[in-house]
Amino acid sequence: MSSVTALKVKGLEKKGNGKTTLTIGDFANDGTIQETDISEALMGVKAHVMVSYMINKLGIEEDQVPVMCAQLYKEYGATMAGLKAIGYDLDYDDYHSFVHGILPYEWLKPDHTLRNLLHSLPSRKVIFSNANEAHVAKVLQRLGLEDCFDDIVYFETLNPKVEVPKNDSKELPKTPVVCKPHENSFVQAFKIAEINSHKTMFFDDSICNL
Repeated sequence: MSSVTALKVKGLEKKGNGKTTLTIGDFANDGTIQETDISEALMGVKAHVMVSYMINKLGIEEDQVPVMCAQLYKEYGATMAGLKAIGYDLDYDDYHSFVHGILPYEWLKPDHTLRNLLHSLPSRKVIFSNANEAHVAKVLQRLGLEDCFDDIVYFETLNPKVEVPKNDSKELPKTPVVCKPHENSFVQAFKIAEINSHKTMFFDDSICNL
């Protein structure tokens, strides 16, 4: 969420009674709360690391990775969700550690203007992220926004570790991973965070998540 967006939200909140919940989408990986140029650069780095993970950790042939990534992202909204669905035995913690481990967090700088704007909003503020807790915490710390939110729904919140059998079917199965943009993830996240969806403003820079 850029400072301009935050200013618009501030104006909306002043018209209300302060009881609306402001829910921020997957800011830890996208441009919802980061400056666009930095967010795009981080996503580029993450995409490169994701390819490396699929080749080196899962043993997928390099020439198959681009097509597989595109198909799984299209069908499941997240490559990892698709990989888990078709039976790849990836460990959630190992995946997040590998994919987020070398991200250049030093590119992120404290945003005092955004911090002040968030604190000025009377609404309850919740983060709903597909990222893991460690990544979200590091991004918040780098941006200086650790105390700006009332609750956070992480990847781990919705995804306890379970064993998934290898799938040999030609049809794409349902994914065991609960994450955006799937409706069930919103239902669970809203329930856990005690959010009334009819009184919530949700911000995310991915149209498929809205």
